[in-house]
Amino acid sequence: MARFDEVRDLILSLEGDFDKFYNKENQAAGTRVRKGMQDLKTLAQDIRAEVQNKKNAGE
Repeated sequence: MARFDEVRDLILSLEGDFDKFYNKENQAAGTRVRKGMQDLKTLAQDIRAEVQNKKNAGE
């Protein structure tokens, strides 16, 4: 469940920047949102590979 916590924490850390970008039109916040979403994508790919490896190893 530690990996799930990482995903949740990352998403929650972006909440303020999402608000600033969408509601207050802060362009710098948009850059932080894009970076955070890229980090989320990378994390998701890592987790997916980890799950696939565990499944194939029969654990």
